Amino acid sequence: MASENLKQPALRLSPGEQRLLLLFGDFLLGSISLIAGVYYWYISTEDEWIRTNIDFSLDFFQRYVDFWFYLLPFAWILLMVEFYDPHRAANWRRTSRGILAAAAVGGIAYMFIFFTADEPSRVNRRTVAMFLILVTLLTLGWRWMYIRFYTSQGNQRRVLAIGAGDNGRSLALIYKDINPPPFQLLGFIDDDPNKIATTLEGFRVFAGSERLLELTEQLAISDLVVSITGEMRGQTFQTLLDAQEHGIEVTRMSTIYEELLGRVPIHHLEADWVIRSFVDEARVSGFYQLTSRALDILSALVGLLVFLVMLPFLSLAILLDDGWPIFYTQTRLGKGARIFEMLKLRTMIKNAEVDGKAQVAEEHDPRVTRVGNFLRRSRLDEFPQFWNVLRGEMAMVGPRAERAELVNKYQKQIPFYRARLMVKPGLTGWAQVNYGYAATVEDTEIKLEYDLYYIKHRSIWMDILIILRTVTTVLGRRGR
Repeated sequence: MASENLKQPALRLSPGEQRLLLLFGDFLLGSISLIAGVYYWYISTEDEWIRTNIDFSLDFFQRYVDFWFYLLPFAWILLMVEFYDPHRAANWRRTSRGILAAAAVGGIAYMFIFFTADEPSRVNRRTVAMFLILVTLLTLGWRWMYIRFYTSQGNQRRVLAIGAGDNGRSLALIYKDINPPPFQLLGFIDDDPNKIATTLEGFRVFAGSERLLELTEQLAISDLVVSITGEMRGQTFQTLLDAQEHGIEVTRMSTIYEELLGRVPIHHLEADWVIRSFVDEARVSGFYQLTSRALDILSALVGLLVFLVMLPFLSLAILLDDGWPIFYTQTRLGKGARIFEMLKLRTMIKNAEVDGKAQVAEEHDPRVTRVGNFLRRSRLDEFPQFWNVLRGEMAMVGPRAERAELVNKYQKQIPFYRARLMVKPGLTGWAQVNYGYAATVEDTEIKLEYDLYYIKHRSIWMDILIILRTVTTVLGRRGR
């Protein structure tokens, strides 16, 4: 296959750049819909004096458009927050459903505000209706074009993996499990003569590293993923440097794993990974620590205020369903394995652990009461933990607080498990918004991968994103 017959990807965007592109596109269309909605009100108003004496100009916006209306594009972005993950956004069925759901939630929210406000806005309901109709149709069209571009073979990265061992197999399995595929995986290079001309999970092992440069030209390769298990030969390393000098992107398998899944591959890491990642890469600034704590305090105060309003009704429901007590406390491990008492609303039957041994909650746990099931799905059972956040024992965002018995159990079975204690546990977290129940060791491993990804990449913007996604989870009653 000659290289001139293959089209190089016209544009290679990282997941972060794709998120920015999606965000910019949605905001631009929201702004256009805002202007169009106001213009529709201008030409359809029954006030003849306005149409005769006021031009549709900046002066009109300043005099007749309430400030809150300018927030509509930002509100639309918040409603679409679940779909700024590139892989979720690449699925048309999920995206289209998400857009329609966002429009429905936006319409219901505005109707509630309109009919409960003391003074209706000067911009009437037709204006918001036009905004919602336009922004929905435009976003559907824009996201459809994005998906067509994203999945177009002519615009996808063409990838060759170096190493057809265990890491290479994991890469192939991950790639096959993602639909639509994020790039084109052409096959593998491996220096083991017994693997050459064979297949790995359906992908061809072309040759050894001595033919790497030749194959990158023949196959129009744009990216090389290093998935070597064990030590790398000096010749292979030099060939990778030569390929990089020719403009080919070289990436480690662990980096691709993180980009594709938002998780850290705990079974494909070296023994010193925790030191390198959390000492060298994952330090956070004093500004982040200060801002994060301020966000914790503000969120905790708001959460406790909302909880106090709901408490009489929740207490009555628990009492009628299963009697006293309303609350329960449980010993959990915080940052640095410090012990604290976590406060929750009771969702299980009394004496749920008869033998006193810690048990992992299952998805359909028979110990959960009827009211408890509702509280768990809506996450209302966790509202008392805002008190733990205010006290500084927990943060708004972080790994789930776990019991000492389970930590001791899992650290013997799962590599790097204790690394999650390097930060405060969170009321919500990256693992909680991306994964459901962890009823097995395998599930716990996956949730740990999400936790370690958060610890490595945490920032104030990531914290805000997780909080917003948690709000959508609560509104959709998709809690665990």
